[in-house]
Order: sequence, then C-alpha cells, then structure tokens
Amino acid sequence: MENKYWWNNSVVYQIYPKSFQDSNGDGVGDLRGIINRLDYLQKLGVDVIWLNPIYKSPQVDNGYDISDYQAINPTLGTMADFQELVEGIHKRGMKLVMDLVVNHTSDQHHWFQEAKKSRDNAYRDYYIWRDGKNSHAPNNWGSYFSGSAWQYDPTSDQYFLHLFAPQQVDLNWENPAVRHSVYDMMNWWAAKGVDGFRMDVINLISKPAGLPDGKKAPDEKYANVEPIVANGHRIHEFLQEMNKNVMSKHKMITVGETPGATPADAQKYANLANTELNMVFQFEHMGLDANPNPALGKWYDQKTKLSDLRANFSKWQEQLAGKAWNSLYWNNHDQPRVVSRFGDDSSEQKRVKSAKMLATMLHFQQGTPYIYEGEEIGMTNAYFPKLADYVDLESINAYHQLVDDQHLLDGKTMMKYIAMHSRDNARTPMQWDASKNAGFSTGTPWEKVNPNYQTINVEQALADKNSIFYYYQRLIKLRHELPVITNGTYRLADGNEDDPAVFTYLRQNDDTTLLVITNYTDQQLTRHYNHPVDAKLLISNYADDAGDTLRPYEAKVYQF
Repeated sequence: MENKYWWNNSVVYQIYPKSFQDSNGDGVGDLRGIINRLDYLQKLGVDVIWLNPIYKSPQVDNGYDISDYQAINPTLGTMADFQELVEGIHKRGMKLVMDLVVNHTSDQHHWFQEAKKSRDNAYRDYYIWRDGKNSHAPNNWGSYFSGSAWQYDPTSDQYFLHLFAPQQVDLNWENPAVRHSVYDMMNWWAAKGVDGFRMDVINLISKPAGLPDGKKAPDEKYANVEPIVANGHRIHEFLQEMNKNVMSKHKMITVGETPGATPADAQKYANLANTELNMVFQFEHMGLDANPNPALGKWYDQKTKLSDLRANFSKWQEQLAGKAWNSLYWNNHDQPRVVSRFGDDSSEQKRVKSAKMLATMLHFQQGTPYIYEGEEIGMTNAYFPKLADYVDLESINAYHQLVDDQHLLDGKTMMKYIAMHSRDNARTPMQWDASKNAGFSTGTPWEKVNPNYQTINVEQALADKNSIFYYYQRLIKLRHELPVITNGTYRLADGNEDDPAVFTYLRQNDDTTLLVITNYTDQQLTRHYNHPVDAKLLISNYADDAGDTLRPYEAKVYQF
C-alpha cells in the first residue's frame, strides 16, 4: 500500500495544555507556554501537535465541558496567543490538531442556557429531554462518571441526558440544526489554520431510538451505558455528512475516540476511501488489565499479559490491513503512564530499558503513532498516597462509590488501584528540569508535580545521548525514512504466537524486511530467529548485540 495521505507516516504529539508549561505563574499551563516549547517539539521530530481542549469552559471536566466553542479559555490565553501558536507550529513544519467535543456541551453554553428556559424554547431540541417515569429517571442508564445519566430540571419538570458529568449535557444529533452548527464551527477553526480534529467520544453521538433501558446485573443500580449508545444506528450517516461539510474541504487529519469500537466498526469509520474519519482510537488494549470483577471496571493493579497484548495488537494490524488505518498509542490524558503500566519503573535502569522496549513494540506497527507529553522522557505514574492528592473527578467518584457506598473494596486496596489507574497520573505537570515545580510553573501547580521530577526531566534527557528522548527521536526519523514502516505488511514471527515473554513480528514490503524483537520481561532469555547473517541492526536499547540472548526488556530491530 502506497502512502496516499500526508498523515500516513506522521507522528503526533499530544499536549494536555494545563499541564505542559505555565508562562505566567498562575499554576496552569497555557498557550504561551506551548509557544515557548515549540523548538523542543521540533527537535523531537514530531509532525503534528494535538491539543486537548482549549475552549472557554467552567473546567468541571478539565475543558471537556465547553461553554463557547469559538473562544479560548482565559486561563490558557487569548485568541491572539492561539494565532501566534498556529503560526509558530506551521513555521516549524508541523501541523495542529484541535480536540473537538461535540457529544455534549457545558451546561453554561448559550444553547443550554436558552434550552432550559422553557419546553418551547428554540434551543430546547438541541439537547435530549424526556419526562420521568414514576418520579424517576426516564431509563436506567448509568453515567460514565457514576450515578444516573439523567438530571432532573424542576423548571420544566423534565430530565436531560448527560453521559458524563451532570454539567456535560448531551447534544441531540437527531436535530439537523445541531449538526450544522457543529460543522460551521469546525470550518471556522479550519479558516484559522487548524489542520485537523481529534473527536472526543464521537461514536456516542447517535443514541438508540426510543432510549430503551439497558441490561444490568441484579446488584447493579444502573446499566453500563457504553454498549447501549456506542456505534449507534445513524453514526455513519452523521460522520459522512460531517466529512462532506468539513473534512473534504480541507486537507485534514481526523481521529475519532471510539470506545467500544471493534475492527469491523473501524473499517467503516477509518476506511481508506476517506469518507468518514482518517483513524480511530480504540480501547481494547487499554482494557486488558481491567479487574476480573466487572463491577470494579478498570480499577485493578495487575500487569497486562503479553499473550493478550500481542493477540490484540495483531488483531488490529491484520483486520485493518488494506481496509482502514490504525492509530497507535500507549497512553493519553485518560490513561496511566505507559512505563508504569506496561513496563517497569521499579529502578532507573528498568525504567529506561522498558520504556524504549515498549516504544519499539508500538512504533514499528502500521498506523499513526501518538506520543503523550512526557512519554518521550519516561515519565511515570505519580502514586499519590492520599485521596486528597487527587483532582480527577472519575477517581474521586469511583472511590466513594466502590468503598463508601457499595463496600466492594476497602480503602487501602482502592487507593492502590487508583495509584495505578487514575487519570491524574497523566496530568501531573510536564517535568522540564530539576528546579522548583519541575520548571513547569513559578506558582503553585494546579496538579501536584510527580516527586521524581529531580531525576526524570527534559533537561536531564537532553544531556544524555542514551536517553529515552533520543530513542524516540530515532524512531520518528526511521518512520520518515523507511516506507516499509508505513506500507509494509505485518505478521508475527514463526512460533511467536504463544511465547509468554517475547513479542516478535515482521514488517515487509517489496524490497525491505524488518524483524522486530521485544522482551516484555525483566528476565534474560534465549530465542533464535532466522534472519540473514548480514542483516543490519537498525535500532536497539542495548549498546551491543548479544545474538540469541535477550537481556531484560531488550528491544532490537533487524533490517534485511
């Protein structure tokens, strides 16, 4: 497969603006802070910068509750700052992707402020309202953030739907006026120089007709809403309409966050004819370490088995090949740090080796890789010891629900699980240097800094030629230089299907073969793979090649 689109061999860097760089000492990262760090991102070699939401917002869910789609949140800067940022990114040969949150708006958005005034308001049908049933919510749907997905409004004696926080009100995509208001807004941003969109929970926008009750276990108060609303009956119609009205008019890169999507779904969303989105974020590999007890969801502390990880990666590589495009990621603003979750942060040597191993495992697959801020220097989970240290609404609500209300876990165990899986792990400030607050802010950071910033930081990484940073830089350069990484076929090495410790696969096109070998364990192992004696060692996280001996967390790639 030839590289048809510019983003086929691009690498994306995700910035969580509140945590990246504060320029004015208020403890919150901002646009000027990002502007001041563009040279660093250019040095890393990434092609695209994706910003988490920077729109005006009450910040109930860190910007995913938008009150004005066409204004910059004042804590982050001004529209003039934004324009300077766009120009700075483009000047350095990079592109900008904005987060798009259109499943819901903030309850402070003008549309909702109007909608709640009366049942016959012009904006009423911009949202999903229903009468209650026997003085209860219209159905049994549960919110992603715990509790009911419905909120009662006494003014109109109706309930409105919110799949997330009560202040995040779901838009009614059945209403054409809603859809075209969204398309107009997207084109407005494109005119300002935005090169694409990452679309938050975009596959939840088409709700089932009639909003029926969902299935739930007898001991569950609410039904898990994701299987009910994900990949709805009109979703492809809506996305094709969006593509026609927006994406087809611009050379955009689009990625949809699609919880619950299967490869069959992704083949439609991210089809190579480019009629909907360019790629999707799926979450199957993010759920492999979930608790065996469904009532506890993601809250657990066991490491993912390599057998499960390999099977999942291979499924997506094989089933999307020639049909759709993969996104490749280990972590983001909603997930724990990759080296703490899938690797080993128990010592400095293991942290560095396992971070490079995991990067190798991912970056040689077919798709567009995403790097989350700090991943390139091996930032770890924060492991905060007290609930009061956490800011994340999901973590705090889960503690109270599972410990205080349902008594499914004791507090000590739940804190251990939160330390592993809280979204706060991704949101601690970027560690720039060993100075106060890791060089992130001269003020008090909105989120506590990870205590290990004095040894893990950008300044240290740039001074060490063997650092994780330079390893990522090399991986990005190889993707730009070797077409086989983008267009080659993928297959597991012979005999690797059941290996419990080593993940080995091949990428191949007409003139190049890559053999990718990664030891997922801290053990020294022996493995033999047939490759030409003159094969070139393309990259490795060890200084030498020990042949059939694989050292702890060793990664190496041969080219022949």
